[in-house]
Amino acid sequence: MSFKKTLSVLCAGAVLILSMGTQCMADDYKLTLKLSHVFSPAEQLSKSMDAVAESIYEKTDGAINIQTFPQAQLPAYKEGVEQVVRGAKFISVEDPSFIGDYVPDFKALYAPMLYRSFDEYVNLTQTDLVKKMQAEAEKQGIKILALDYIYGFRNLITQKVIKTPADLKGMKIRTPGSKSYIDTLTAMGAVATPLPWGETLSAVQQGVVDGLEGSEFTNIGTKVYEGPTKNVANTRHILGTCGVYISTKVWNDIPAKYQKIIQDEFTSGANHMVNLLKSQHGGVVKELESYGVKFNEVDGDAFRAALKPLYKEQKGMTPGVFQSIFKELDAMRK
Repeated sequence: MSFKKTLSVLCAGAVLILSMGTQCMADDYKLTLKLSHVFSPAEQLSKSMDAVAESIYEKTDGAINIQTFPQAQLPAYKEGVEQVVRGAKFISVEDPSFIGDYVPDFKALYAPMLYRSFDEYVNLTQTDLVKKMQAEAEKQGIKILALDYIYGFRNLITQKVIKTPADLKGMKIRTPGSKSYIDTLTAMGAVATPLPWGETLSAVQQGVVDGLEGSEFTNIGTKVYEGPTKNVANTRHILGTCGVYISTKVWNDIPAKYQKIIQDEFTSGANHMVNLLKSQHGGVVKELESYGVKFNEVDGDAFRAALKPLYKEQKGMTPGVFQSIFKELDAMRK
């Protein structure tokens, strides 16, 4: 055998051994991730996260084990995203406004009263505009696996009937700790009162706050309707949606074949949840009405006028980002 042929065989053998070694490493790979969110086990987001985690475990033959922790048992909201940025083996499930602390344009994506339907938001997340935001998030160490785990439009849930911003004057309304939420409720005329979800229902019962804001699915899933807040003003001020975030460092260390399974399952889970909630909403409203909950429409123009200052770019935002979002949404409505 010539020297060239001998060298060729040796090189081929080395490649085969390297390939087999890599395959063994992938087959032996094990990773446990802790997934945190604030929703109760009765809510659809919890069920969706559990289903996705189970499917990933099965399809990776146990290589990827995602342990889910509802109701903020582990760090959530801002602290949850911080875990991701620090490189922990952690998945944070929060609304996109919390990513706005690292990529300010996400605050524009979660601005109040932007969307008329679930589909508008889902379609917006597929545009180059939002994909560019996601690329910026990766530079900050945040890999976004999904942005569209939608759980409904958030409305005001109070004891008294709310129809205009003036009706909210002096009212303490519980809100998550995100600056976007606080700014929105403040602009609407309320006294925004950040509280952990675990303290919210008792705060309502004890009169510490005059109400809260949330979707019909949260209302029924956590039995808010059993308290004194029986009026729901259909402000639809924020489209309640969560993203799924993991550290880029952790993500990049996961073998490609498992990355694909994880991504596919979170994408599929979001699509399923959106379609499910769209089909269930009418029934949930009727059930809440059977418990004595009353729904009323509001003066949308008055609320939009009050919220207008929030459509201006904040520090760090791309100039014209709101106009870009409006342009995308207008194109969908033609």
